[in-house]
Amino acid sequence: MLFSSPIFLLVFLPLVLLVYYLPLRGCRVAQNVFLLLASLGFYAWGEPWFVLVMLGSIAVNWLLGLWMGQTVAGTRPRRLATFLTVAFNLSILFIFKYLTFTLSSLRAALGAGFAVPQIALPIGISFFTFQAMSYVLDIGRGRAPAQKNPLWVGLYISFFPQLIAGPIVKYETVAAEIRDRRENWDDFSAGTCRFAVGFAKKVLLANTLAVAADTAFGAAELSVGLAWLGSFAYTFQIFFDFSGYSDMAIGLGQMFGFHFLENFNYPYISRSVTEFWRRWHISLSTWFRDYVYFPLGGSRVNSRGRHLFNLFVVWLLTGIWHGANWTFLCWGLYYFALLALEKTLGLDKRGLTCWRILPTFLLVNFGWVLFRAESLPAAARFLAAMAGVGAEGFWSGAATAVLRDNRVIFAGALLFSTPFAKWLGARRWTRGVGGSILYVAGLLAAALLAFAYIAKGAYNPFIYFNF
Repeated sequence: MLFSSPIFLLVFLPLVLLVYYLPLRGCRVAQNVFLLLASLGFYAWGEPWFVLVMLGSIAVNWLLGLWMGQTVAGTRPRRLATFLTVAFNLSILFIFKYLTFTLSSLRAALGAGFAVPQIALPIGISFFTFQAMSYVLDIGRGRAPAQKNPLWVGLYISFFPQLIAGPIVKYETVAAEIRDRRENWDDFSAGTCRFAVGFAKKVLLANTLAVAADTAFGAAELSVGLAWLGSFAYTFQIFFDFSGYSDMAIGLGQMFGFHFLENFNYPYISRSVTEFWRRWHISLSTWFRDYVYFPLGGSRVNSRGRHLFNLFVVWLLTGIWHGANWTFLCWGLYYFALLALEKTLGLDKRGLTCWRILPTFLLVNFGWVLFRAESLPAAARFLAAMAGVGAEGFWSGAATAVLRDNRVIFAGALLFSTPFAKWLGARRWTRGVGGSILYVAGLLAAALLAFAYIAKGAYNPFIYFNF
């Protein structure tokens, strides 16, 4: 079920809010059980059988958490509990996400003729698996107590606002709110506004940009202009698609009294690739930092070679996490190379002036071409066309059509990928009752326009649902 679908907006969400706030208000246990059942129903709507995979993950990680809570740091039982936690969760990911790709690659490399099973990918499996794993590992680190009630662990892992595409929420962030939270009108209204912002981002910007990106990436003949327009379209599409989902998830959480951490912080104004990854998909970057980079030693190691090795492992795994395709693996290694170069030359700390925003943006843009392409040869062809190699001229009729049809959207995407809206909200003439009315009216108009697009069937699934 999509946040931007009529069934969610007109049926599921109103019904869940109605039951949560009227007959169940004041009874925390009943509210939590209801949210758990609603979340399982939300997932089962599109994945009726794969909900069993998630239930299995919840049950096993709950048991592992109980065991982890009874072990002592540095002992063999603690190490065994940690190993089994990582092995179980990564096994789920490997079977459903990477087994078919691995066997296909082996068959191609060996020239063998064995059959390769086609295993469907459960939506959002990478997100809820990483959340479940962090729950048990944080118990071992003393950051969270083991939860004896399996229903509360189930609610944490399956909570529908951030179930399918994040943000990846640590248990310590919401543990207290699962037990005891205080819903109020300020949070509810702020959450509603945040949801509306994300909804408009997704439908009005991301979905429109998707058409332009698909035109370029699906073109049989590429001009230089069409290639660059397509790359920019996808660069902005993936930002507004994913940050829009995160806005909706954070807003939905607020409606129910939960407070998730921010997942994006204007990444396209970054002045280095290092800064970009502190602003983009913050929950994933933080996860790899806390559970992979720091345990390996991080930057506090005795040699530069070891530091580079730690970076290599993190970015190899980051690329693999995104999908079973050589393009994702190479995309992760591309960022390893950029970050290694920055840290070796000190570019992540030296002279972080505004003029470095454009070079950083272009490097990120090239990376998104690799991320979007269906194969490495397709990525190479597209990047070569951007450089004028093998392109069908500098400009084309298709490029003119894409620019003509999307010039307003491109301008809006450029503007709203910066803190312009935040700056606008801080102006004196936007404050007070009049400013609040203007803000709400603008959000309402944007939401209604977005819903009109949805009603016509003009929407596509969120990009990160695939991960």
